[in-house]
Amino acid sequence: MTHSSSVVIAFDADDTLWPNEPYFREAEKEVLKLLERYYRGNNLLDHLYAQEVKNLHIFGYGAKGFTLSMIESVIELSEGRVTGAEIQDIIELGKSIMTYPIQLLDGVEDTLNTLKDFQLMLITKGDLFDQESKIARSGLADHFDAVEIVSEKNDETYTRLLQRHKIKPENFWMIGNSLKSDVLPTDRIGGTGVYIPYESTWVHESVSDDHAAEHHYHELESIRDVPALVHKILG
Repeated sequence: MTHSSSVVIAFDADDTLWPNEPYFREAEKEVLKLLERYYRGNNLLDHLYAQEVKNLHIFGYGAKGFTLSMIESVIELSEGRVTGAEIQDIIELGKSIMTYPIQLLDGVEDTLNTLKDFQLMLITKGDLFDQESKIARSGLADHFDAVEIVSEKNDETYTRLLQRHKIKPENFWMIGNSLKSDVLPTDRIGGTGVYIPYESTWVHESVSDDHAAEHHYHELESIRDVPALVHKILG
């Protein structure tokens, strides 16, 4: 694609372009129901979260790692009494997360069409196969000049991507629902971060108000507000 502007506008995928987090939270509820048969202790949800985080460096982000962590937790908390059929139920929950129909959030396609004169990127983290499948199911791939699926989103990742695509940090915008992964790293490397909160965010992606206040970024209510912000700043 040929563009008149050197500015590159990148979008996060999950919970920015389409819902994702609610499917994980619903699966967690089902796992908690299963555990009630075996475990009467408190803070079950905290245990499941701790197991996920502990395994991130092994399994990475995404539905597969989530499913394996849930199975591990259930085996541990049930003291090995969980049945094969119940483990199969957890596997089926994981499969449902990896195959749910993609429903675009309001305004996504209109916004991408409005910004077609800019170079557009999609930058998402997680399991390669899972993310590729979601992008294909979304029907949005043709809107983007480049798609990057990464294992982590941090300053080093963004710096490496910008170097590879020969993008100057001052010409880079990153739009997403996570301050930790999308917005604050972009500000730290000299780009423009745009935060669009989603109705629910995984606790691992949360940052303190004090930490967020140390950074400069734009916050919008809807992805529909992105073109107006872009034209206000860039003219």
